[in-house]
Amino acid sequence: MQFTKLLSVFVLLCATISCSQKSKKTVAPKIIPIPLKQELAKGQFMLSSNTELHYAETFKVSAQFLKSYIANSSQIKLKDSNGENTILFIRDTLLSNKEEYNIDITPKNIKITAATNNGAFYAVQTLRQLLPLSFENGTEKEDRIAIQCLKIEDKPQFVYRGMHLDVGRHFFSTKFIKQYIDALAMLKMNTFHWHLTEDQGWRIEIKKYPKLNKIAAYRDETLIGHYNDEPQEFDGKKYGGYYSQEEIKDIVKYAQERHITIIPEIEMPGHSQAAIAAYPHLGCSGKQVEVATKWGVFEDIYCSKDDTFNFIEDVLDEVVELFPSQYIHIGGDEAPKTRWKTCSDCQHRMQTEGLKDEHELQSYFISRVESYLNSKGRQIIGWDEILEGGLAPNATVMSWRGTDGAVAAAKQKHNVINTPTSHCYFDYYQSTNKDEPTAIGGFLPLEKVYSFNPIPEELTTEESQYILGAQGNVWTEYMPTEAQVEYMVFPRILAMSEVVWSKNENKDYNDFISRVENFNKRLDTLGINYANHLYEVEGELFTKNEKQNYALKTLTKGKDIRYTLDGNEPTLNSKKYKGPIPIFESKTIKAAVFNQKKKLGLTFIETINYHKAIGKKITLNVAPNKTYSGSGKEGMINGINGSNERFGDKEWLGFWGDDLEITIDFGEITKINAIETRFYNANGQWLYSPKKINIDFSQDCNVKGKLPSIEVKNRDSIISTFNTTFKNLSASKVILRIPNYGIIPEGFQGAGNKAWTFIDEIIVK
Repeated sequence: MQFTKLLSVFVLLCATISCSQKSKKTVAPKIIPIPLKQELAKGQFMLSSNTELHYAETFKVSAQFLKSYIANSSQIKLKDSNGENTILFIRDTLLSNKEEYNIDITPKNIKITAATNNGAFYAVQTLRQLLPLSFENGTEKEDRIAIQCLKIEDKPQFVYRGMHLDVGRHFFSTKFIKQYIDALAMLKMNTFHWHLTEDQGWRIEIKKYPKLNKIAAYRDETLIGHYNDEPQEFDGKKYGGYYSQEEIKDIVKYAQERHITIIPEIEMPGHSQAAIAAYPHLGCSGKQVEVATKWGVFEDIYCSKDDTFNFIEDVLDEVVELFPSQYIHIGGDEAPKTRWKTCSDCQHRMQTEGLKDEHELQSYFISRVESYLNSKGRQIIGWDEILEGGLAPNATVMSWRGTDGAVAAAKQKHNVINTPTSHCYFDYYQSTNKDEPTAIGGFLPLEKVYSFNPIPEELTTEESQYILGAQGNVWTEYMPTEAQVEYMVFPRILAMSEVVWSKNENKDYNDFISRVENFNKRLDTLGINYANHLYEVEGELFTKNEKQNYALKTLTKGKDIRYTLDGNEPTLNSKKYKGPIPIFESKTIKAAVFNQKKKLGLTFIETINYHKAIGKKITLNVAPNKTYSGSGKEGMINGINGSNERFGDKEWLGFWGDDLEITIDFGEITKINAIETRFYNANGQWLYSPKKINIDFSQDCNVKGKLPSIEVKNRDSIISTFNTTFKNLSASKVILRIPNYGIIPEGFQGAGNKAWTFIDEIIVK
């Protein structure tokens, strides 16, 4: 990446008013996140070296930020006095929100009004979005810059606006961490959740326990490819690193200057294998273990004995000295209870404390740590598993496994930060393109991030006040480089910034896309590695008047879609898409977006396997999980197969722990020769194919039949298959009864949890 000399910032500016002094055209600003109110006015303010800067001491940091930014980006040097026009920072204590600001640009001056330096700082970030692209790489040569006159009133919707970064799986430089913080500041986010400890690496210097940095910070090798690959391969290279306490102090100070609070995460009791590798007595067995070399959930977790709590308290003593944040994140997620069940120390603890099971032992563990941090004047945040066995008294819940944890915690009057996998996990794929870099799985396109409402519908107005906000999460199992982190974060971070800052009534996805398209030019100027899926084609099969049609669309306006049905690549001479394509047989559609001169994006390819169930009525006894709802139930019979590599794309539907009953209603007696489908069987990610399927059928209300249960094949492979053929079977309905695998057994990833069922297209021939 390339950044401005002064700040090395990510520039997150969606659009710009780039007016030369000769320009008279009024252009509406395209700001991200979109302000509460903005009103254009006539005229322009001329920014030059004759512009005077005035500010009260309260706003010194923000004013100097602006002055230095302009000086280091252009030929313009703001004056401290005797200017021909003025930029004024004005304090208004009547503004109720400390992050609120107003901007009033007239031909004579720019007035920035705020109650605190927080608001003034965010005003400066908005003002930057009104300057030309050339300010971002220091190439602006003009000595006078015209800025459109306008008024802006703005304040955030939520008090917590965050982004997360996991440095445990992969380690990133202090320079990159600062650039990441700059990105958050530019988008008016105010919290950086820094995930510092993991099974695969301990990244924070703890002076009392030097082995954490000598041993726990390094692993012997790292998994190559995806966890689901068979056989698994490793690179054989030692990997690791950690941040010294001096580096952390510097980063914390850097963040504070940008109004970013850093919340450190020290994982416990699970995800602690690296620490146990350094100090084996912290585990239940006391045996030597290695720093984890692959991803997943591991059974070696902290033992619930006094030695462990002494260690944790010592670590937290150093952590709270480094991080002045109100909150300390203590994890609490994915802690298998296998070791605890056979550990004499843990069982003794349960007996002496009157705990009925290991879930209550986890609650005891979290509550004890919370009490210690409370004694230090701090509060804890934990993942939603801390609800298990009873919630610690003052804990804030970070809800990730859907929004159920958020609802439960808010109803108990606990503060909540909403970050469900369905909308906030930026380690998921963001496109169905086959050339996307390897990701953990899942599918989270830009539009779905943008659609997120952090306040669950189940909450009352009173309960909703406990929702502090939301954050995007960046887990780095499959992000070994800083460039890949950028690719997975941009542009989804733009959508998240608008989710947490802007009012819902001001949000419009089409308008947002137009701003992102313009913003990409700025990213190009900066050399930021972003994902550009704006010029891709999306397709959907739909039924109208009992006939099948295929619709194509693209996000951006003013472009053409051209397509072929003969297998050839689309060109400027290919047929222009003007309306839905009739589908009455199996087809392969290839399409791409073009302007008048060239193809802009990648070729979209969709193969439609035409069969008898397409367009028929389908019902399910349970809805798919919100995170993996894909194209909905109709997607199970739309003629399109899911990816062989990605269980989370829009064609795979996921169900967590549910027995399925799927009914396909043909509306008339239909001759059926075969039924087939597929299941994803990635056990390392809790996905298990069913062992068998039962099929029932009916010809009418009175004639029904049952067939013997049929086994699912290839259950040792990533893709399991099911197929069966019939002789002279005619039915108006078929019912597939698919039992869930059940509870994941001991010794496997996710042991003790319900298994997921992922099902693909149901093909009826």
